[in-house]
Amino acid sequence: MTAAILELLNVESSYGPVQALRGVSLSVPEGKIVTVLGANGAGKSTTLKTISGIIDPLKGQVKFRGQEIQGRSPDRIVRAGIVHVPEGREVFPLLSVEDNLRMGAYTRRDSDGIAQDLEAVFGYFPILRERAKQEAGQLSGGQQQMLAIARALLARPQVILMDEPSLGLSPKLTAEIFAIVQRINRERGATILLVEQNAHMALSIADYGYVLEVGRIVMEDTGARLAEKPDIQEFYLGMKASGVRGERRWKKKKLWR
Repeated sequence: MTAAILELLNVESSYGPVQALRGVSLSVPEGKIVTVLGANGAGKSTTLKTISGIIDPLKGQVKFRGQEIQGRSPDRIVRAGIVHVPEGREVFPLLSVEDNLRMGAYTRRDSDGIAQDLEAVFGYFPILRERAKQEAGQLSGGQQQMLAIARALLARPQVILMDEPSLGLSPKLTAEIFAIVQRINRERGATILLVEQNAHMALSIADYGYVLEVGRIVMEDTGARLAEKPDIQEFYLGMKASGVRGERRWKKKKLWR
């Protein structure tokens, strides 16, 4: 069994009076891809924001390599080795592509290592080399998503939190982005926690997955087994499932540890 590099234990988070997470517990094994699925408003993005320090949890623990990190500032969490690729890209539009990439390395002082990592990300995303001097705001949506992922890699993260990398992209670009995510995981050994609406693509690359419903984990299993479940097929993969129709409540199943 691979040890967990990141854990959430009974985490509760809120936006003012609105509680978004209700006792969420999940485990991310080192070197694996784990996905979190759920409808809009289920708490997926809140989970990532709580891990990265954008939101402080009301209760519970966030552990990275066994150490509690809840309550730390986002920059300390980045320095520890966790980088967040936010929903909607959020590149610096008036900075060049290269300057955006260098912003990802703001915690580092090893100029030779940064130069090596720039070459590495250009290998993953050749279009970024071609557009290196262009303002990031002039890139297409797909190119901006590539830039956001590449910028994260410049921090040399141990864990990458990815929020909806396929948002607004064509099927072709989505497949390209997910193929690169797999390469990053395999070639760099980066652990990836992926929040994604495209359940088919997410489950096709995930080692393990969780399903969130109104702030609670309601199902978990390997990616392959989740893709075979009738509930997942009907509600997330668009496939007709036999049995009871309408709204369902799932019992939490822990089939892998």
